[in-house]
Amino acid sequence: MTVGALSHLKVLDLSRILAGPWASQLLADLGAEVIKVERPGVGDDTRAWGPPYLRDEAGVDTAESAYFLCANRNKRSICVDIKTPEGQTTLRRLAAQSDVVLENFKVGDAARYGLDYRSLQKDNPGLVYCSITGFGQTGPLSSRPGYDFLVQAMGGLMSVTGAADGEPGAGPQKVGVALSDIMTGLYAAVGILAALAERERSGLGQQVDLSLLDVTVASLANQATNYLVGGLNPARLGNAHPNIVPYQSFVAADGHLIVAVGNDVQFARFVEVLDLPELARDERFASNRARVQYREELIPRLQRALLERGKDDWLARLESAGVPAGPINTVADVFAEPQILAREMRVKVRHPENPELELVGNPIKLSRTPVCYRSPPPRLGEHTDEVIHATNPF
Repeated sequence: MTVGALSHLKVLDLSRILAGPWASQLLADLGAEVIKVERPGVGDDTRAWGPPYLRDEAGVDTAESAYFLCANRNKRSICVDIKTPEGQTTLRRLAAQSDVVLENFKVGDAARYGLDYRSLQKDNPGLVYCSITGFGQTGPLSSRPGYDFLVQAMGGLMSVTGAADGEPGAGPQKVGVALSDIMTGLYAAVGILAALAERERSGLGQQVDLSLLDVTVASLANQATNYLVGGLNPARLGNAHPNIVPYQSFVAADGHLIVAVGNDVQFARFVEVLDLPELARDERFASNRARVQYREELIPRLQRALLERGKDDWLARLESAGVPAGPINTVADVFAEPQILAREMRVKVRHPENPELELVGNPIKLSRTPVCYRSPPPRLGEHTDEVIHATNPF
């Protein structure tokens, strides 16, 4: 049996909802042993975030919400009342045997239970302790709770997402998934692994401080530097790109498609396919810099040409010419896509309630120590007895 890349690591996961569980699931997929701590009788909030729920073999809803299932595979679940002295003692014992503790309490709450970094590192100097909050451990907003939707707004992401002013449906929009949470989970995993790598030299752990707001701002990428470097306060452009033209959706005779022209050679090929080769010789459109400047003159001409054929016809012609383009798939389309199936992004993970459970695969492909789907997302408190009463719970 292949040993996971992180199979030497023990993780105590005190987090809930999405950002923290996303980070710990990534570590678990890579082989780490993860113990998920949940509230007795209630569990992670997302257990109740349905429908839909996993259905058993008879087609009856179980207590396992699809939302919970998306972020908690390869973990063991224990129920511990963190507010009791007994619960706190149990968690301190587990933390003393862990490489990583992951938590998303409000700032100061972990210290109330003796589960903050300063308290735990006394018994475990090598502990890597990752804290995820809405606004970070410092700063004037640090005491405020943070939610993905709120942070997408405050972090500027919604200001650059949605139809442009004056277009139908104009107005700021959140991203269709909790992207600030997911990106924070990914950054948290990177921060944890960096701290663990440094521990190989120093023998000491450290605290990793992750903020949903910080991550959202960092994820603005070129939009942020468009402002910092160019003084341009980005506006919503719908499906268009602020720095590349044409790089957006278009309407064909029977539906939408996207074209992602990344350089001038591709633009020349594109307009050749559209039977508009003269546009590549027009000084207003010959370079990307010029196309960005004259976007409003160029795009309507391209759009009129694309209305003359169906999207599948255009996609075949564009692919043949080496022009990046594609359909706008539904989620159902995605999981029927042969490329997605070939890349094992739709995986079966046997669950006690339904052995046919399918989940989204992990996108990391390691050649020697691949991701392994060892166990399904746990039922609430499923492993409490075996973990708490074990001499070595990991």
